[in-house]
Amino acid sequence: MSDDFLDENIDSEQHLFEHYRFDVDKGQGLLRIDKYLVNLMPNISRNRIQDAAESGNILVNGKIVKSNYRVKPLDIVTIMLGYPPNEYEIVPQNIPIEIVYEDEDIILVNKQAGLVVHPGFGNFDGTLLNAVAWHMKDNPDFDPNDARLGLVHRIDKDTSGLILVAKTADAKSHLGKQFFNKTTYRRYQALVWGVMKEDEGTIVGAMARDPRDRMLFTVFPDGENPAAKHAITHYKVLERFAYTTLVECQLETGRTHQIRVHLKHIGHTLFNDERYGGNEILKGINNGKYKQFIKNCFEICPRQALHAKTLGFVHPRTGKELFFDSNLPQDMQHLLEKWRDYKPADL
Repeated sequence: MSDDFLDENIDSEQHLFEHYRFDVDKGQGLLRIDKYLVNLMPNISRNRIQDAAESGNILVNGKIVKSNYRVKPLDIVTIMLGYPPNEYEIVPQNIPIEIVYEDEDIILVNKQAGLVVHPGFGNFDGTLLNAVAWHMKDNPDFDPNDARLGLVHRIDKDTSGLILVAKTADAKSHLGKQFFNKTTYRRYQALVWGVMKEDEGTIVGAMARDPRDRMLFTVFPDGENPAAKHAITHYKVLERFAYTTLVECQLETGRTHQIRVHLKHIGHTLFNDERYGGNEILKGINNGKYKQFIKNCFEICPRQALHAKTLGFVHPRTGKELFFDSNLPQDMQHLLEKWRDYKPADL
């Protein structure tokens, strides 16, 4: 799943996709199709259903009908739209989220760790998009299942921080191009295993799925894997501790797991990153007291210590440059305090 993506506009006159299908019951009385559908689709207003009919997107038995058509028993009603339907239906769910900024075009969320950003296999609901759908449930112009709206980029379930949602198709297209063209400004903070010697540096390494484990990504030498995508991460040391380092990472590209994979590639796996082996003691001394200290650290921050702290972009409507910054969540703050207080006997 890529961090950056750009949805291409689809000509609805050339491509139509079935989004909803309803088989009318035998006992159904004559009823206007807009009234019939609004009863079956409570999250969509009657005005939007009427607009869909006027656009030629509502069919009965394969023929386009207007909103005053009266459904009859055994009719087959389909709604056809000019973009593919989502594989999983996004329903509104009352999930608390921290909205940092919102206007008529965008929503900026400071996502908590542990929240999946969108439905997928194993996570059919309870996601950020379900929470956004709840937040927008009274807005008749926002359809959470419209692929032209929604997430502009993505961050992992156990990564906290800023993530941008588009409320209109124009906003998503405009912002998607910025991410695709790498003109956005994104900075993360991460706690990694080991004490970094250099104060700053750049990691360049093409990435693709690990052939030994398709759940992981890895760096490949140039030309070895044609599927590997070029990736660049800039890093700067913010604070050094006994056996770990707090770093700031600036993404020049946005590949899946990029920071996690690149830092592991240079020998500095993210602290408590279970998927990439950071939930083991990779640096330090071999005694019971230290092992207990690390165990306590893992309990304080029970996920990879990575936070999407800063996001900058050009507003899709006003053209104004916007920059947002978020505080480290409490679990990472407490983790850093723990390392600041730790004074090993061997150093």
